[in-house]
Amino acid sequence: MIPVSLVHAPLLAAIHAAVFAGSEAWSSEAITAQLRLPGTFGFLAEEGGMILARVVADEAEILTLAVAPKARGKNLGRALLCAAMAEAARRGAKSMALEVAKTNERANALYRALGFVPVGQRLRYYADGSDAWVMRVALTSAPVCATKAE
Repeated sequence: MIPVSLVHAPLLAAIHAAVFAGSEAWSSEAITAQLRLPGTFGFLAEEGGMILARVVADEAEILTLAVAPKARGKNLGRALLCAAMAEAARRGAKSMALEVAKTNERANALYRALGFVPVGQRLRYYADGSDAWVMRVALTSAPVCATKAE
């Protein structure tokens, strides 16, 4: 995993566009704006994955996670999420939250496997009108995932 900086924004945007259609894809400018916010960090998997997260006080949030279709099936999503969880804990976060489409079975399975549980929902959250789960995990009780992510 490569820690990201502003120089990576175009590559992160390309990965994001390969995963998310239309208005859901983040531009290089949008990624740059996120990276400039205090507490934001991310990782890049050279094989074709990226994650951005943010820590504020003792809470962390996954802003986005994307694994390009050609890179799927290699546990990159898990490795990226594990790296973000570890970094968030290192920065003092006690919990991590995220939103995920209720219909995204693959992502939901990954998050649940790493200890995330639904704590709420956002109706019509996405541009296509679909709903999202709000999921959270206590980082102190999250499964140790470094060995499974390698």
